[in-house]
Amino acid sequence: MNNSYRLTTAQRDRAVGALLGSAIGDALGAGYEFTTPAPDLTPAMIGGGLGGFAPGEWTDDTAQAMAIARVAATGADLRSEESITLIAQGFADWFAGGPADVGVQTAAVLRAAGRTPTGADMASAARQVHERTGRSAGNGALMRQAPVSIAYLHDPVALVEASRAVAGLTHYETVGQDACVVWGLITRHTVLTGQLPTFDDIAEHVPDPDYWRGILHEAETQAPNTFSANGWAVGALQAAWSSIMSAPSWISDGHLPGLDDTFAIVIRIGHDTDTTAAIAGQVLGALWGASSMPARWRHILHGWPSSTARDVEELATLIASGGEPLAYDWPLVDSIDYSDFGPSIITPHPFDMGLLIGSAPALDELPDDVEAVVSLCLTGRKQVPAHVEQVSFRLIDSPEPDQNLNLDFVIADAALAVQSLRAQGKRVFLHCVRAESRTPTVAIAYAMLMGVPLAQAYAGVLQVLPNAHPNRAFRVSLEYFAARLHNSS
Repeated sequence: MNNSYRLTTAQRDRAVGALLGSAIGDALGAGYEFTTPAPDLTPAMIGGGLGGFAPGEWTDDTAQAMAIARVAATGADLRSEESITLIAQGFADWFAGGPADVGVQTAAVLRAAGRTPTGADMASAARQVHERTGRSAGNGALMRQAPVSIAYLHDPVALVEASRAVAGLTHYETVGQDACVVWGLITRHTVLTGQLPTFDDIAEHVPDPDYWRGILHEAETQAPNTFSANGWAVGALQAAWSSIMSAPSWISDGHLPGLDDTFAIVIRIGHDTDTTAAIAGQVLGALWGASSMPARWRHILHGWPSSTARDVEELATLIASGGEPLAYDWPLVDSIDYSDFGPSIITPHPFDMGLLIGSAPALDELPDDVEAVVSLCLTGRKQVPAHVEQVSFRLIDSPEPDQNLNLDFVIADAALAVQSLRAQGKRVFLHCVRAESRTPTVAIAYAMLMGVPLAQAYAGVLQVLPNAHPNRAFRVSLEYFAARLHNSS
């Protein structure tokens, strides 16, 4: 499939955010599944839950989404017989590994479909399970919708068809498939526009529009805890949509995304918390972008098939680009050659000798005692040694606001990541391509976290990086960061 819709930088960030946000919501909600969370709960990736998950580990929700994403990332049309069979086989491979937690509906279908099913075999098994039980509109297809949503940003008609085909592998009932269609259309609109849709924005492609207009209206006008019966697709969709629409912070603060508040609202509803948070996370990521996801979540995020947040981001990038890599062949390249962009620079931070700051070419000559790398530019899959911890940030050296959707947040979050690694006693290397704009900006923000005033931090960093000149947007962001630190002290 050739995704002919050419995405802007901001749209691509939001497209990747849809899959990453879903995985993060899943891992956040996992530890609270089928509990009654406290009304003031601040969710964290605590692990545990029904499957005894590790902290940061996603559940069956994202595992199935990854099976879909690996097919979609090739650029294949998910409506084709071949693609549907590959997805079905991916589900079977995951199920054969004995996952700790599987939905009742999905488990019944996968057992019936066998170890090496075709797509038709699995869809037939789904129909038979439905005929035996009389219902199959659980939330197990909706929770894995994200990769389908971002595969068809250019074509809403194809999105509707693909959503039905993929959902139908395990969930035969029409209303469950329709929920996937509606959530896919909401996600598509949000990625492309950066705004949550009204019903009229998506109505043209919504099946049974009178029904779904009412369903969404209920979610928009009733409290989130109204939707505690969220084990079925409609209830789960309403729980997620009500939580998103009732969260105040994404409206009130243009500097910082409101992810914490919104995930807290949806998880506090209780019941199927990993799934409702995964569903909400898809649209939250589509609204705020991958760059809005905090490093404290991304850094420990992981799950089947032996994947991390970086793998999620790489797959989502390929899906959104129709299977084609971006500049430098990223994310398919092992190492990006930055040698033409300037010399190798690596020097101690002026206020913390345990932090090295510099340029990307220095990755080829890291000191043996460096234990962690904080990357502010693209790196290849093997560019950082395997034994070295890496935390990456999406930060583009541009003063244009549409290039960095969450600039203030990313700069602060990168500085906090450095602070966290240093607090663990690790020697850290902070870098961008040339050490001219991004590296000094985050190095200055980190100095301010240490209590160094902005002017002193700025002068100190520029003394050791004499070619540094943060762009005007970065300079404004540093002033905002300084004001926040002052106000919080």
